Amino acid sequence: MSTFNNKSFIALLALISGTVAAETEQATEPTQSNQKPKRVQTFGDLLDPELPGVLTPKGSFVLDTSLSFTQNSSNTVSVVGYTVLPSLIVGLIEANDTDRTTLTFGLTGRYGITNRLEVEARIPWVYRYDSISRRSVNSGSDSAETRTFDSSDLGDIEAAFKYQINMDTAPYWIAGLRFKTTTGTSPYDVPVDTQFGFEELPTGSGFPSIEPSVTMIMPMDPAVIYANLSYIWNIKDDVTSEIDGESVRNEIDLGDTVGFSAGMGFSVNPKFSFSLGLSHRTILKSKVDGSTPSDAKLLQLDSISMGANYAINPETTLNVGVSAGLTADAPDFQLTVRVPYTLR
Repeated sequence: MSTFNNKSFIALLALISGTVAAETEQATEPTQSNQKPKRVQTFGDLLDPELPGVLTPKGSFVLDTSLSFTQNSSNTVSVVGYTVLPSLIVGLIEANDTDRTTLTFGLTGRYGITNRLEVEARIPWVYRYDSISRRSVNSGSDSAETRTFDSSDLGDIEAAFKYQINMDTAPYWIAGLRFKTTTGTSPYDVPVDTQFGFEELPTGSGFPSIEPSVTMIMPMDPAVIYANLSYIWNIKDDVTSEIDGESVRNEIDLGDTVGFSAGMGFSVNPKFSFSLGLSHRTILKSKVDGSTPSDAKLLQLDSISMGANYAINPETTLNVGVSAGLTADAPDFQLTVRVPYTLR
């Protein structure tokens, strides 16, 4: 069995960054020992030997540049009418094919206030492209009607705090609190076509949110087991939307989200590691003017993810992650490339 060392542990933490804010890509000389260490040694030991941690070390700043590509498609058939027999439908049958592509460029900065506490800020730029094809099967249409929409703008800026609860014994527990703003274009600020939906594409959710979370990290030479539990509280607000040229004002309480993820990171050597994980999110039903609409749905989003991390040099790492949706509501495919750079 390989000896669990500082480089391996830091490389594994970089892979878990989607659910664990412990991306300390510093690479120091590995320490060899025949005995199991009582605590994981990190670069934080060099700054404060009494309080080592798994977050960004005290006085260090990490600039994380990322590019994410997300693809989602759906095919639906709707019937406007009624069924006389299982094989006989009276009414209009419509088939819809929707393809949605999103590119997100993000700049994330993390600073270690102490070895226990770090702050984080993220600024995203979002580009969206949607293609919607609609065809009435029994209306004599020769071809589908296709419309495309695209837009790019600033996304929702986020800020977060993360605090490592225990320092000396595994498993390590990290508490987090994230706040998301409404700097992106709101879905309620763009005109809506009742036939195709948005005439312009939003780049934000339109609602501020607060996300508390707790993360568990368990080093098991040469792997790291992690689990994360989070709750996203979307703050309700009065919004005015424009539908077919008419302004409509409602109080919208967007459904909150309960999330859980778990997985494993495995260190191949001090420079390379990979990870496997599963993620689940339940989006609760939304409310309009204090009541739940009859067509509101409880959404279940499940996905499987894989990632690889390579330490280019002591300050820079390359992280590539992919995820695939397992349920109908989850994105079909997502590819993320990150390059964290550490300023000491």
